[in-house]
Amino acid sequence: MASFLRHIGKHGDRKLAIVFREVPGESHMALVVYTETLNRNIHDPLVRCIESDIGQNSNDLADALNRSYTTNGEIILQKLHAEGMLKKVNTEVIVMTPSPNTRIKLSELNKILDEMQKGEEAVKKLAEMDASLGIQDVAAVARKMRGNKDAAEPSTIPANKRRIESTGGDVLGDDSIANNLRQQALRMSAEANGLLAEAARLTKEAESLTSSTISGASIDVPTKVKKTKGKVKKVALV
Repeated sequence: MASFLRHIGKHGDRKLAIVFREVPGESHMALVVYTETLNRNIHDPLVRCIESDIGQNSNDLADALNRSYTTNGEIILQKLHAEGMLKKVNTEVIVMTPSPNTRIKLSELNKILDEMQKGEEAVKKLAEMDASLGIQDVAAVARKMRGNKDAAEPSTIPANKRRIESTGGDVLGDDSIANNLRQQALRMSAEANGLLAEAARLTKEAESLTSSTISGASIDVPTKVKKTKGKVKKVALV
C-alpha cells in the first residue's frame, strides 16, 4: 500500500472508504462503505481501485468505482448500491487517515478542499476575463439586466441589427476592435520613441556640463610669505 492514500478513514474503530465526501444537498453528510463488512469479491477490487492512479486522482471515489469491477464482473459502485452497503455518516465523526501519522476530520478537510476549489475557480475566471480583454458577452449582460426569461438575443436588438450588417455579422465588430488595438499600439510606440529621444538628449546635456566643469576649474596652490631684503615674496608650497 502507498504511504499516502486518499478516500480512506475511520468512524470510531471501524475502517471505511469515503465514496462521496459530501452528499448532494447535505454537505454535512458523507456517503461511505465500511470495508470490513465486504466479502472478498468486492473488498479486494475496491482496495485496488483506491490504490490505483484513477482512484487517487478522483475527487470522489465514486467516479473511480463506477469504472471498476468486482471479481464477478459487476461495476463496484452499482453493486454497493444494490446491496445497500452505502451509508450516510456525519462528516464530523469521520477521521481521515491517509497515512499512519496523519489524522484529520472529514468536515475540516472538506472546508479546505472547498476553499482551494474556489481559489482555482477565481484564478480561472480572472484568466478568462483577461483573455477577453474585458469584453463581456452581450447575451450575458442582457440576461443579468432583464432576466433570463425575456432577455433578447443580441441579433434581435435593433441597434445590434445595424451593427451586424455593418460588421459582417459580428455584433462586437472584430475588425473595428482590431483596428483600435493597432492604433493604440502605434500611439504607444510613438510615445516610447519620444521618451527614448528625450532621455538621450538629457544624457548628452549632462555629459557636456560635466566636461565643462572639469576643464574650467582652477586649482589653488598653498603659498607662504617669505621676506628677502625688505621685499615680500610668495613661495609656493609644493
